[in-house]
Amino acid sequence: MLIRLAWNSLQSRRTSVLLTLFTITLSTALLLGVQQIREQSRQNFMATVAGTDLIVGARSGPVQLLLYSLFHIGSATSNMDWSSYESLTNDARVEWTIPLSLGDSHRGYRVIGTHNSLFQHYRFADQQALAFTAGGPFDDLFSIVIGAEVARKLGYQPGDPVIIAHGSGNTSFMKHTQMPFSVSGILAPTGTPLDRTLMVSLEGLEAVHLGWRAGVPLPGLQISPERARQRDLTPTEVTAVLVGLKSRLNTFHLQRELNNRREAPLTAILPGVALQELWQLVGVAEKALLAVSAAALLIGMTGMLAVFLAATQQRRHEIAVLRALGCPPCRVAQLLMLECLMLSLGGVLGGILLLQAGMALLQQPLLEQFGLLLYLGMLSPTQWQLCAVILTLGLASGLIPALLAWRMASASRLIRRY
Repeated sequence: MLIRLAWNSLQSRRTSVLLTLFTITLSTALLLGVQQIREQSRQNFMATVAGTDLIVGARSGPVQLLLYSLFHIGSATSNMDWSSYESLTNDARVEWTIPLSLGDSHRGYRVIGTHNSLFQHYRFADQQALAFTAGGPFDDLFSIVIGAEVARKLGYQPGDPVIIAHGSGNTSFMKHTQMPFSVSGILAPTGTPLDRTLMVSLEGLEAVHLGWRAGVPLPGLQISPERARQRDLTPTEVTAVLVGLKSRLNTFHLQRELNNRREAPLTAILPGVALQELWQLVGVAEKALLAVSAAALLIGMTGMLAVFLAATQQRRHEIAVLRALGCPPCRVAQLLMLECLMLSLGGVLGGILLLQAGMALLQQPLLEQFGLLLYLGMLSPTQWQLCAVILTLGLASGLIPALLAWRMASASRLIRRY
């Protein structure tokens, strides 16, 4: 009976109720959406590389090695000798390695020298493998694979020529015009730094630097691509190496061996540990997002409180009728509390539906435009807790109108007795 009465009361004020419901729905969707972005951004960040047991480079700090090897931010203070890379590759405990060589760029995007092993063994997010939207991996000395964002913004297609430049700046006058590359493949979006990179073979990277010394081309020493194919293009050094082990039981033992080497000092880090350290530095932004969404929710609840206070003042006649029908003051207060709870519950359910619909529509555009990889699914435990908080706040916001209605009902009883 009380639920039907509350429902009829809300219907009689459908305009203001719908506006309030819309506000709560948007606030709920915003709060849950920000929480989902926080959680999945953290998961994607921690899974920038998955399945890699160690990252090895020249002696440096763990975070610095992580930044330039995975995120391609900054530069290495020194490189790793090729002999050290071969020794690591031939270790009986190592299953696979992915060499990385940095130093060149193309129109502001990093160029990485590597092997086809990158496309075979690199994993991200939930152990997802790299995929191609067009073309495939390296099939020639001067093949180049383009990340999804690079291909989208620069408009490259398989077969297009690409000229890389020496250095990592947005503008470079030292371009390797004598040896253009040809696009062999375009990677599917991954939501990782690979979307913003171009990948060439280590041998191709060596070829374009033939006749260069200290980053400067020497006059008269430039050679043609045909002559470059006949040269020994074995690299002399690499920037870093991603390592996958046959058994993870050997991870700490091999890490300690590499870090304690005295000849050709190296640094070996655990990706998960280093990513956790880096997240502590950059995770402040997620807390700011949560604070903004919480403020939006409080604004929505304040709006609902204002609507119910104004409605309570205008419902003096309705309250008097209820009292005349024998409804006690406490039941009148319960009616208003129930209305607030129903409105909050409707807003929470609407917010959940709006969030799921928005995620379904924006999942692919967010990945392509912003590199933000989001997954559809059930709400997380934290999101359910936020829903409970919203319902609690909605119920609490009905206390003041309920107390006001209770006083009105009590006053009408006193007047009737008088």
